[in-house]
Amino acid sequence: MKTLRNIYPAIYDFDNLYQAYLEARKAKRYRQDVLQFTMNLEENLIQIQNELIYKTYKVGRYREFYVTEPKKRLIMALQFKDRIVQWAIYRHLNPFYDKQFIYDSYGCRIGKGTHNAANRLEYWLRQVNRRDKKYYFLKLDISKYFYRIDHEVLIRILEKRINDPDLMWLLSTIINSEDTAFGLPAGVSPDDCPKEERLFDKGMPIGNLTSQLFANIYLNELDQYAKNELRLHYYIRYMDDVIILHDDKAFLHEVKDRIEIFLNEKLRLDLNAKTCIRPIKDGVEFVGFRIWPTHRKLKKTTAKKVKTRLKYLIKAVAEGKEDPGMLQRSIASYKGILEHFNSYGFRQSLNQMFKNRGDQ
Repeated sequence: MKTLRNIYPAIYDFDNLYQAYLEARKAKRYRQDVLQFTMNLEENLIQIQNELIYKTYKVGRYREFYVTEPKKRLIMALQFKDRIVQWAIYRHLNPFYDKQFIYDSYGCRIGKGTHNAANRLEYWLRQVNRRDKKYYFLKLDISKYFYRIDHEVLIRILEKRINDPDLMWLLSTIINSEDTAFGLPAGVSPDDCPKEERLFDKGMPIGNLTSQLFANIYLNELDQYAKNELRLHYYIRYMDDVIILHDDKAFLHEVKDRIEIFLNEKLRLDLNAKTCIRPIKDGVEFVGFRIWPTHRKLKKTTAKKVKTRLKYLIKAVAEGKEDPGMLQRSIASYKGILEHFNSYGFRQSLNQMFKNRGDQ
């Protein structure tokens, strides 16, 4: 088993911190906090370096806010200094761990992504659809995954591959930072952020660079179990969404039970009510699409949100409340999405919205 040894000095190396700074500022270089940091760049990077060397580094306060697409989620944004530290870690850990991941893990990985995941699943569906046997899919959905990642379990998983006490100190500092607990922002009711989601020993802030990496490392344990113990061939994962194909429905029920036990006992996670077993002819909901062996379509809920957003922009531009450029950029973005699924009917309905504006 490959392990990382004594790489902590490479994390706080000045050149690594500078490259991390360049990564962290991409598409953000004119933000006030980035400009302020850049004014005294060398001094600020040396300060980070010294905090890491002497182990005085602490994670700064998070900025908390909610997003509602595709569903309501609490986002916790780091200060610019802390984003640099995370990039300094990511530059060394991600290449190492990415080699350990299975091929069919597609979330937050270079060269993977949602469209590649959809292409892979559709390819598999075409394969099995040519066979005489009837195939089914098992869809696993983990309950509130990012909120339920167990800190103790995560650290134990990291220690299996990282033989560097200094680096483990830094990773533990980030993982166990009190500000990563899912507390209540001002004006948010307890109903919006249940108490069990705000325990100090659970949860990863959605949006953080290390959170994405840790989330993949955490569920790589499930991937390895599925591949090496259960010997599943048609197994694909995008973050916490898993699809498994097989021609034996009873076998999929057994797989579901064994995976649920593994998640409960090894990773302290639970499956939610969206977990199901159905024939592939019903279409498989995955990464924003409903996919069949012959074609794919955008999920109805997603299509409805696209139309609602465009209707709002059209009206807002007409009333002078929004820049016309924003509408044009949105149209271009959605047209790009349309290329990835069977969209004739949906495209016609969008064109109908624009027929009086010449924006088809």
